[in-house]
Amino acid sequence: MDRDQEYVEFVSTASGALRRTAFLVCGDWHRADDVVQESLVKLYRSWAKVDRQGNPLAYARRIVVNTALDSGRRSWRREVPTADLSTGQVRPGDHADEQAARDELLTVLGTLAPRQRACVVLRYYEDLSVEQTAAILGCSEGTVRSQSARGLETLRNAIDRNRQIGRVR
Repeated sequence: MDRDQEYVEFVSTASGALRRTAFLVCGDWHRADDVVQESLVKLYRSWAKVDRQGNPLAYARRIVVNTALDSGRRSWRREVPTADLSTGQVRPGDHADEQAARDELLTVLGTLAPRQRACVVLRYYEDLSVEQTAAILGCSEGTVRSQSARGLETLRNAIDRNRQIGRVR
């Protein structure tokens, strides 16, 4: 099979997972699409090298995370538009409560520092080991552990604050 055909097959099978990872790291579907597109261009340029390493998904995931973190550093990316949503009461057992919990988690996830967010996403959403996460982020395992712990603590505190505010209203 030629190089381009292998690349096309890889992209068709992995692009959905890469897009989800990009979204969770950057918090915006449109930006995630841009990140994945930019990452796939970078991946294509080095496809021969990646293919010899034998683990193109890990290499692609690293490119996606690094590209998402780099794009977040650009000053014009710091402003994040938010929708004006009214918050109504959710009936117990309604499927909307699951969606509300998911939205709350994504909102709170967006408050984490970029490296903490990347560590939490890779460790707990992508279910990667500390070693794999450290390799993707290019840092030590201790850094992954500390950033993950700090990120989880921040998530817990923010969710607790949101729930307390909800009870007060």
